[in-house]
Amino acid sequence: MSTDRRREVNNRAPTREACGLPSEGIVFCCFNQAYKILPDVFALWMRILRAVPGSVLWLAEANRWQIESLRREAAASGVAGERLMFAARQPLADYMIQYRLADLAIDTFPYTSHTTAADALWMGCPLVTCTGETFASRVAGSVLINAGMRELIVDNFGDYERKVVELAASPGRLQELRRRLQETRDTCPLFDTPRFVRNLERAYQGMFDAYIAKK
Repeated sequence: MSTDRRREVNNRAPTREACGLPSEGIVFCCFNQAYKILPDVFALWMRILRAVPGSVLWLAEANRWQIESLRREAAASGVAGERLMFAARQPLADYMIQYRLADLAIDTFPYTSHTTAADALWMGCPLVTCTGETFASRVAGSVLINAGMRELIVDNFGDYERKVVELAASPGRLQELRRRLQETRDTCPLFDTPRFVRNLERAYQGMFDAYIAKK
């Protein structure tokens, strides 16, 4: 995928409190569109919240029915509905800076993150994803590989749950992942836009040359 590394980002991050988030505890986030949240993934997330006391899950707000429905399902799973937080739609610069307030992004499945994966990694927020057999279920994994974060990819829900819970219990590990993302952001394949453009132009030129040679 092509990424724009000149995107405008609000340099003034709000406080957690200003966003309605708790000042302490792990903040998981997933800003994918609501239709990607399927029942089995939501159940997995609820197991993670039960395993990580004091944690919350920060989601993108779609409408009031989404909020009511997901909080009701959370309560039915033994998780207080208030532990699901919702971020209202924001201008891009303000949306991007929200990743600075989250500790770890967790992915949907089988329709995984694409642009939102790149957004999280660009802002230094690690992402855990589960891969499948289709493009939609593998694209977030490809994004992570090109950001040098292969270790955050799993291929089953059991490993997904274990990895997320282990990372939540290891603040030093989360900080190390953030440091790596920040240090390699301008040079890793995912965000090296000039290299992507050169390679794409070379591919187009090769295809054109091959076409001309056949005439």
